[in-house]
Amino acid sequence: MTSPGRRWVPPVFAAMLAGAAACASSQSSSPGNPRFLVGEPYSLGGVWSYPREAHGLEESGLVAVLPDGRRGRPTANGEAYDPAALMAAHRTLQLPSVVRVWNLDTGREVRVRVNDRGPERPGRVIGLSRRAAELLGVRPDEPARVRIAVDAEASRIASAGLPGAEGPRLAIASAPIAAVEREQLAPPPGTRAAAGGGNIAGSRPAMASPAGEVPAPPTGPPARLPEDVVQRGTVPSRLFVDAGAFFRRDLAERRAAAVGGAAEAVGPGRQPQYRVRVGPFVSAGEADRALEAALRRAIPDARIVLD
Repeated sequence: MTSPGRRWVPPVFAAMLAGAAACASSQSSSPGNPRFLVGEPYSLGGVWSYPREAHGLEESGLVAVLPDGRRGRPTANGEAYDPAALMAAHRTLQLPSVVRVWNLDTGREVRVRVNDRGPERPGRVIGLSRRAAELLGVRPDEPARVRIAVDAEASRIASAGLPGAEGPRLAIASAPIAAVEREQLAPPPGTRAAAGGGNIAGSRPAMASPAGEVPAPPTGPPARLPEDVVQRGTVPSRLFVDAGAFFRRDLAERRAAAVGGAAEAVGPGRQPQYRVRVGPFVSAGEADRALEAALRRAIPDARIVLD
């Protein structure tokens, strides 16, 4: 089986999809003219990605710092990129989206505005602007372990009123956040600590109308997210390469043998799934090499995950 966001495409269709992706990119390359965008399938870093709306997406893995520091270049959905703002790139999320990024190594969490495609390197779950990386304590040469979660309500508000959005967005109750141990550490220079619990200052819900519709935001440039940092505490984690999931044990064991991993049953019920994983790995470099080996074996849905 393949993941919902990335999968192998027969070569006969690859050129057609590449052309469609190029057309979609050219239609959204006007800086300062943002629009709501899901987009066509595209290939980046040797892996095909399939954008989709996913307001409940949660992922874990390694983060990348975006190398392009050129201010004002157009992002995938037509916004102007600013490396000094809290911006990010994701391979499949709807654009724009607001995502919480929690650095498990430093315990810091910030919200970023996802408005571009990437990162280019496979095995990276999200790409961060220079400023977002600084606030989270992420160095370009040291991949950090992160958990990301879409802020569904903020994402719908961010896209309301943009060309391409499908009508009014409805207010959605935020999912409860599990309690975590918090450390009393000073925020990075130039920021302010978020007040209260796990909610980030400036992320309060918009006032909804009696019909439940969120009012459209004012017209103009996208709102700049505040540099509010939540200190959630550090969490130990291990690196694995996820090589797919199967309903048949024999297929899972065949895949595990091909990648040098193990198949384990996951999920309740009479028909469990069998997840294939390789690892754990001590370093990001080891995980990267295992991922590259899986991709060479024509397992395009392989990815680096945390456990």
